Amino acid sequence: MSDQRQEESTSQPRRVVVVGAGMAGVQTAVALREQGFTGTVTLIGAEPHQPYDRPPLSKAVLLGKAESSAFDVDFETLGIDLRLGCEALAVRTGARVLDTSAGPVPYDTLVLATGAEPIRLPGAEGVPGVHLLRTLDDAERLRPVLAEQRDVVVVGAGWIGAEFATAAREAGCAVTVVEAADRPLAGALPAEVAAPMAAWYADSGAELRTGVRVERVEPGAVVLDDGSRLAAGAVVVGIGARPATDWLAGSGIELGAHGDVLADDRLRTSAPDVYAVGDCASFPSRRYGQRLLIHHWDNALQGPRTVAANVVGQVPAAYDPVPYFWSEQFGRFVQYAGHHAGADTTLWRGDPSGAAWTVCWLREGRLVALLAVGRPRDLAQGRRLIESGTPMDPDRLADPARPLKAATA
Repeated sequence: MSDQRQEESTSQPRRVVVVGAGMAGVQTAVALREQGFTGTVTLIGAEPHQPYDRPPLSKAVLLGKAESSAFDVDFETLGIDLRLGCEALAVRTGARVLDTSAGPVPYDTLVLATGAEPIRLPGAEGVPGVHLLRTLDDAERLRPVLAEQRDVVVVGAGWIGAEFATAAREAGCAVTVVEAADRPLAGALPAEVAAPMAAWYADSGAELRTGVRVERVEPGAVVLDDGSRLAAGAVVVGIGARPATDWLAGSGIELGAHGDVLADDRLRTSAPDVYAVGDCASFPSRRYGQRLLIHHWDNALQGPRTVAANVVGQVPAAYDPVPYFWSEQFGRFVQYAGHHAGADTTLWRGDPSGAAWTVCWLREGRLVALLAVGRPRDLAQGRRLIESGTPMDPDRLADPARPLKAATA
């Protein structure tokens, strides 16, 4: 990291500007007030909508069961200056100015919380009927697709692809999911863990086609590299996301190989009085011995407390959470905690062909990650065991009838 990072001041700044009005940005603004910050807080969002939560977009909002998922935050009462429909364009760190589509905004402290943006399918931009699912506008454009029960092709069998396929099947659409890898969730889970999930698609009535790539998208059809042609009333692309940081080019703020803002263990960037939090930032994890870039809701919820503590002059503990996320797909509640890279042992609790099972990863006899399908108690207990680093007994751990907390060595 750059030597430019300054020591934290014992006095509070007068003006904090938060860029990004998603979970991380909103929670940062709220946490500043909760921790006693009395200066001005400006929250800048590129979208015109009242700030909202994203997970319901692929569920209740998409299916028309909810009109929106706006945060229940009274920004006016909290004294937060909310500026919507305002796009961040650049940062001049020397002058401490944020340039936006509505003009320059001076700051004493800047918080980057711009999140991630979906990766687009090459050659598909501008083709009618091609959709992403990241924003409220995206969900609203997809509602008629489900309501009209069109044939849908989903490109990508990751978390968002599975969740959209689940909603589309619930709405009565014919669904084909196309995945370039040989299994779903190839980028997130080892082959032996992801393999049982492939059957979930067929069980729900969706077709999963693995090991094939999209050659081109045409109006009303998707052509694959094996020569097959899929009818598509709509195409939904879910092939991953990357930090939304292109606008920081030339700012001098240090970025990583994936476009992530390189934050330290207090979420400070390489620029003085600039912090980064949520999907746009990576941070070093002492627990896992590597830098983590986490595109999940819980990280956007937890990180703001560390940022706010820094801003008000406290000395917070190093930011090193146990990563956590969940997904609802094909009638199953899937939860994951930890980080399994570097594990030396994998243990199964239960039959992966059944409705409820858990995979545990250990390193040197200690739990470092687990995936729980339909076993929320395993997840809750396992998350605490990961945090504490308690040694585990492998034989007891593999017994699904025994609570995880009773499987310690």
